Amino acid sequence: MKLTKSLIGILFLFTHSVYAQHDDRKQELMNVDAQFSKLSEARGVNEAFISYLAEDGVLLRPNNFPILGKEIIKERFFSRPDSGYALTWKPLYADIAQSGELGYTCGIYEFKAMDPEGKPIIGNGTYVSVWKKDQFGNWKLVLDTGNEGLESTLK
Repeated sequence: MKLTKSLIGILFLFTHSVYAQHDDRKQELMNVDAQFSKLSEARGVNEAFISYLAEDGVLLRPNNFPILGKEIIKERFFSRPDSGYALTWKPLYADIAQSGELGYTCGIYEFKAMDPEGKPIIGNGTYVSVWKKDQFGNWKLVLDTGNEGLESTLK
């Protein structure tokens, strides 16, 4: 009986430790996504995406086929000036595979710009980003997509 209680105690501690590590990894990914948004706010969308996008990254955008590969994405989306608008986001949830090498974040985003008359344009929506660790252990964005349509703004 004593051995069984000890074994149960060890299993409980091990299970608790595994879940705590998993929660820590999820929080790490949430932090990476939040840092990604901060870079977008501080230095622009182009620099942020080019910095975080994996070489084999994919963008899913409305009315487009999937856009595959960092160089093509950079050329099509992130080579134009980005000083006329701002894109920020807030991750609300993350999950990570048990291996710790693949995960996703999802949350809300806000797009701000000015129309030709100088009136503000604000767009809000939701997004999901899929991440994987590179050979150096850094999280890289491998798939990004979003949906317009939220009424609220980031707080």
